[in-house]
Amino acid sequence: MSETLLEVKNLKKFFHTKKGLLKAVNNVSFAIPRGETLGIVGESGCGKTTTGRAAIRLVEATEGEILFEGKNIRTLNHKGLLDIRKNMQIIFQDPFASLNPRQALNEIIGEPLEIYKIGSKAEREERVASLMELVGLSPRLMNAYPHELDGGRRQRIGVARALCLNPKFIVCDEPVSALDVSIQAQILNLIQDLQDKLGLTYMFISHDLSVVKHLSDRVAVMYLGKIVEITRSSQIFKSPLHPYTQALLSAIPIPKVNIKRERIILEGDVPSPVNPPDGCIFAGRCRHVMPKCREKAPALKQVSPGHEVKCYLHHDESAEA
Repeated sequence: MSETLLEVKNLKKFFHTKKGLLKAVNNVSFAIPRGETLGIVGESGCGKTTTGRAAIRLVEATEGEILFEGKNIRTLNHKGLLDIRKNMQIIFQDPFASLNPRQALNEIIGEPLEIYKIGSKAEREERVASLMELVGLSPRLMNAYPHELDGGRRQRIGVARALCLNPKFIVCDEPVSALDVSIQAQILNLIQDLQDKLGLTYMFISHDLSVVKHLSDRVAVMYLGKIVEITRSSQIFKSPLHPYTQALLSAIPIPKVNIKRERIILEGDVPSPVNPPDGCIFAGRCRHVMPKCREKAPALKQVSPGHEVKCYLHHDESAEA
């Protein structure tokens, strides 16, 4: 088994709102081995983006431990965090909103080098040119501005900027959801090729399970701020256990004629993260709900090697979540 690069333990991120305490991420734990990709999927608002940003301290967690190469980065001061940020980067969802419209591409990509005072001006320009070539862009575009490029090229700039400091770990926050379908495959293949070439470790966040299947070694399914199932990518598509995971998978179109999949339509509304229900958070929408589901939340329990699920259908022990 590969060495663990990032381990998150009992992560919580709560926000104070007018309606009360919003529990965006509530007691989430996972580990990512070096060189692998953990996909995080779920409906909009389930907490997957907040989990990714909290994991690299782009937002500060409320509770929990974030261990990067064994070091708890939540305890680091400004200088310590600045040092470790060389190894932890992010690719944002919207390639236009994440780029400074007043900066040329060479300034956007090379800004991390300026911040860390790495190399001379000529060396920085050489590094920027090599990064542009690495992500499939011509260096002749170095003096162009974001508005002069299409969405695919803008996202390639975001990828190049994330790679600038030779990071070990990158959070990919829905990096293709804002792109045309014709461009999505190009960016996904680029991200995968870069992992193979550079030995990168990814957290890949998406609501599109077919995209996650293409890239991820393991998949964590989130619902209302909690992980409800986590296992190998191949296993979750072959044998999903949680009713919510089964519903998500049933919505994936099958690109073959005369082949149909049972469509699971979820009824009811997603509970409020400000006032989550007692017991299982999915009980109000689950077609298999039992009385004990509404009384006490099931634990995330291993039901087979490497496969954990938070559901009483697959374990009897009524432990607290």
